[in-house]
Amino acid sequence: METLGDRLKLARKQAGLKQIQVAERTRINNKTLSGYENNVSEPDINTLSTLADLYEVSLQWLSTGRVDIKVNDKLINPPTKDERDIAKRMEQLRHDLQNAEGLAFDGEPMSDEAKESLLEAMEFGVRLAKRNNKKFIPIKYRDNEE
Repeated sequence: METLGDRLKLARKQAGLKQIQVAERTRINNKTLSGYENNVSEPDINTLSTLADLYEVSLQWLSTGRVDIKVNDKLINPPTKDERDIAKRMEQLRHDLQNAEGLAFDGEPMSDEAKESLLEAMEFGVRLAKRNNKKFIPIKYRDNEE
């Protein structure tokens, strides 16, 4: 599946749901759901997580289209260069957050759960920026996927 919208539509259909049913269960406007499935707009990480739970699919697959499965300690779907770059960047951000002192949100010290939520949101943003930036790079200058 190439786009997030394609994966959202496929997951909804495999769950046997119509858009109106999803709208009723999640309280997401039907027009908004349609926009997600037609790649007009993208859900935030909380909405994406809600949809993943409803459709009973992994958040990783829904957001990236990839599921890493190990067989005899080898990945069946080895990560692409972009995935490796994102993982490296996220590890650096995780390290910085863990070692930061006096980190607070809304005047309160950040809990470990809040830090994890922040990292998930940052990862979503990094993936979105990487995907959007590829649209503006001429094909002849783009790196190979692998």
